[in-house]
Amino acid sequence: MTRLTAFLTSAALVCGGAAWAQTATTEAETETNEATTEAPAAEMVTPSADLVVATVNGTDITLGHLIMIRVGLPQEYQSLGDDVLFQGILDQLVQQAAVASDLGDDLPLRVEIALDNERRSILAAEALEQVAADAVTDEAVQAAYDAAYANAPAEQEFNASHILVETEEEAQALIEELNGGADFAELAKEHSTGPSGPGGGLLGWFGKGAMVPPFEAAVVAMEAGGVSAPVQTQFGWHVVKLNEVRDLPKPELDAVRAELANTLRQEAIQAHLTAKTEAAEVTRIDMETIDPAAISRRDLLED
Repeated sequence: MTRLTAFLTSAALVCGGAAWAQTATTEAETETNEATTEAPAAEMVTPSADLVVATVNGTDITLGHLIMIRVGLPQEYQSLGDDVLFQGILDQLVQQAAVASDLGDDLPLRVEIALDNERRSILAAEALEQVAADAVTDEAVQAAYDAAYANAPAEQEFNASHILVETEEEAQALIEELNGGADFAELAKEHSTGPSGPGGGLLGWFGKGAMVPPFEAAVVAMEAGGVSAPVQTQFGWHVVKLNEVRDLPKPELDAVRAELANTLRQEAIQAHLTAKTEAAEVTRIDMETIDPAAISRRDLLED
């Protein structure tokens, strides 16, 4: 949130969203009614960013100023009508301009520093926004899709069952019973201490990342229909049976376009930040020569 937006949401919108909207709407209606009864409608002007909408002590407030505040308003104010927002934002910018002139040209040190930080942040954000925008082209999105989905092996899902017991010896004994022809589901119902035991140990379908690493590794290494050696996890010892494996359908490009575009933006921004920082001539203070607690010394900002 920018400094101006913060001003609007705290002091500028002092009456709260509903009260502010009601006041602005009432004033707008009153002005409209007066204009209707007292004078013909004014000629509409052509909007532009540099259109002056108010002047305060010689300082112009432009439509561009209002637009930037409008864009940065919190979500709860975004649904208000443009007529309400226009009047409300303009009123507050007029107030700000009237108050800001109190400082003159002799600004406190903390204000000068805050303005420096704000300018640097805005310029950096704009530069990175351009980098991000340039990175997202149809060709780049298609290439990212091909790499992630079209030309990549299909992701798999697994359907497995297990029997959970406390010791490796118990697990090995169950495997021997299975090798002798025992039914896996019946053994699970009789011996498993896990919640899936009453259901024959069936875990259903799951993908990679859904199970703890040792369990997943055993499943991935198995062939459908096979039974694992004892597998130890933090829950105990498992005897795992892989019932079935299936490939997940690959998503259509449009279904993942936004995700791919966001990844491209983030990668481009990070690459640009790294490249620019490495290429820049940077000198830093020796951290052995300063107490990090100095960052909390607000008194240093006082003139």
